[in-house]
Amino acid sequence: MGHRREGIMNLEDFNPLSGKRVEILDEEGNLIGEELRPAVLTDEMVLELYDKMVMLRAADQQALTLQRAGRMGTYPPTLGQEAANIGSAAALETGDWLTPSFRETGAMILRGVPLKLIYLYWMGSEWGSHFPEGVNVLPICAPVSTQTLHGVGLAWAAKLKGERAVNLIYFGDGATSKGDFHEAMNFAGVFFTPNVFFCQNNQYSISVPRSQQTATPTLAQKAIGYGFPGLMVDGNDLLAVYAATQAAVSRAREGGGPILIEAQTYRLGPHTTADDPNRYRTPDEVKEREPFDPLRRVRIYLERKGLITDDIERERREGYEQMARGEAREAEAMISLNPDDLFDFHYSQMPPYLTWQKEYYHRILAAQREFDRG
Repeated sequence: MGHRREGIMNLEDFNPLSGKRVEILDEEGNLIGEELRPAVLTDEMVLELYDKMVMLRAADQQALTLQRAGRMGTYPPTLGQEAANIGSAAALETGDWLTPSFRETGAMILRGVPLKLIYLYWMGSEWGSHFPEGVNVLPICAPVSTQTLHGVGLAWAAKLKGERAVNLIYFGDGATSKGDFHEAMNFAGVFFTPNVFFCQNNQYSISVPRSQQTATPTLAQKAIGYGFPGLMVDGNDLLAVYAATQAAVSRAREGGGPILIEAQTYRLGPHTTADDPNRYRTPDEVKEREPFDPLRRVRIYLERKGLITDDIERERREGYEQMARGEAREAEAMISLNPDDLFDFHYSQMPPYLTWQKEYYHRILAAQREFDRG
């Protein structure tokens, strides 16, 4: 896996078969692996990343409010997975690519996707996938694991073109049971693509617990069968997630090939707003996991450093809540109710059968308006 580079942890120390995982900050805000902390990850940077986690939680809560009010469709909350989102995406550099699944709101925002577009997507408009020029982020991918192939393809293209771009691919633990994931891993291993596979293992594939998905002790060790390394990281530890991803990205950029990171986290909320988690797990189980909240440990650490107070926290939270409400209003203002949008953007030149359907649909709408007028 290569030698330790200056300021970057040595990945060789974390073979998943050993059961060892990357940990730097424990749930009580104590530094337990400071020797693994990258030099660039100063307390000031930790504060900046914590700020993004607070933003993500506010954005998430606003989405839930919109959904409950009937102003947004089904939405997948990131509650409990903020460190996995923010810590990983922060390790990318300009020119790198991010390939999300559907629970990477924070990672996407960090890489330049406006929150209003993410809201717009979940409101049912595909214009929410029309990102600004220069934003190297693929659209949200709801089908489980299919995006892994897209991410590998992009990385292979970058390698063929002689570019130094790395592609960070996100997916959940359930995706590791899908054929697309294994095809992507095999291709990446054979062609030595600059990919970092980032598994947000939140312990549930909707309602199916991790224990019923695979017989392997870890998900990270699946990489070994495809000829490249994997490692485990405490997915609720912002510092550890950043350190592990930074090392993996650096390795891939320098020609070291792909790697699989298993970020062991926990989904505190539902799979989506259409899900009732009480049907497959108990409230006591969730309560046991609440002390491991990724925001809690970072706040404790920053409070001890004198970098955050209750007043600062309240002002920061209220500011982001206001921001999220504004983004939601902008998203709603962007929704198009033009029925032609159903037909006009499938082909560069509309085929005759679609032209006929469009004309027929307009006749139906005209008849409906005539009926409504009585």
